[in-house]
Amino acid sequence: MTANEKGRLDGQVVYITGIARGQGRNHAIRFAREGASIIGMDIAAPVADHTTYPPATLDEFTETIELVEAAGGQILARQGDTRDLAFQQQLVADGVERFGRLDHVVANAGILTWGLTWEMSEDQFTDVVDVNLVGTWKTLKAAVPAMLAARNGGSITVISSTAGLKAMPNQASYSASKFALRGLAQTAAKELGPKHIRVNTVHPYAVNTPMGIGDSAAMKSFEDWGPHFPSMMDYYPVASLDDLTDAVLYLTTAQAVTGAEFQIDMGSSKF
Repeated sequence: MTANEKGRLDGQVVYITGIARGQGRNHAIRFAREGASIIGMDIAAPVADHTTYPPATLDEFTETIELVEAAGGQILARQGDTRDLAFQQQLVADGVERFGRLDHVVANAGILTWGLTWEMSEDQFTDVVDVNLVGTWKTLKAAVPAMLAARNGGSITVISSTAGLKAMPNQASYSASKFALRGLAQTAAKELGPKHIRVNTVHPYAVNTPMGIGDSAAMKSFEDWGPHFPSMMDYYPVASLDDLTDAVLYLTTAQAVTGAEFQIDMGSSKF
C-alpha cells in the first residue's frame, strides 16, 4: 500500500490476543497494513507442562512488534496472561488512551492438550478451559466497555476450532472449551447487536503454526483416532496463516454478518 492509498481500517484500533507468532502475529501485521493501530498481548512463555508443542517466546513477541512497525503500524503490546483480568483491563485502558478508541477485538489466544476424558489430569482439563474459555471471557470483559464507550460499533472475532463444531477424541478439554466459545460468542452477539457490535467465531482445522503442525502428540492421536480427523481436501491438508487472516479480516469488515460460525477447515467438520 502506497502513502496515497487508504486501508480498510484506517484510523481504527484492534485488540489481538496471542500475537507472539502464528495466527495472532499474522493478523496483527495484516491489520496494520490495512491502517489499524494494534493493541496486543501474549504470554510469550510456557503456559502448562502438559502441552506438547513449543511455547511462544519473548523473542517471538518482540519480533512481532518489529514486524508490525515495519508494516507501518502503531502497536502497544505487553507480555501477559489472558487469565489475568486486571492485566487485560489495564492494557485496553492504556491502548485507548494512546490510540483514542477501540473498534475491534480478535480473541485468538488458546492452548491445546491431548488425553482421554477419564485419563487426563485435572490440570490438563482446567488449564485449557481457563485459558481458552475463561481467558476469552476476560478478553471480552476488558474490551467491550471500551468499545461501547467509543460508540463506533465494531466487531469481535473469537477463534474457536473445528473441535468446537465436531467433538474430537483425545481432546476433551479442548473440545469442551471450543464448544463453549460458540455459546459465549452467540450470547455476546445477541447482547451487542443493538449496540452495532458484531460477534462471530472462526473454526480452523489444521493451520501452519507451531501449535498446528509442531505438536509431537498430534500425529499419534491421528493414528489412533484417524476416522475422526479427515478432511475433504487431502491435496490441501493444512491451512495457511493468510487463509485464517483473510477470514478474520472479512468478518471484521462484513457489516451484515454477526452470529456466524466461519469454517476454515477444508471440510473436516462435515465428516
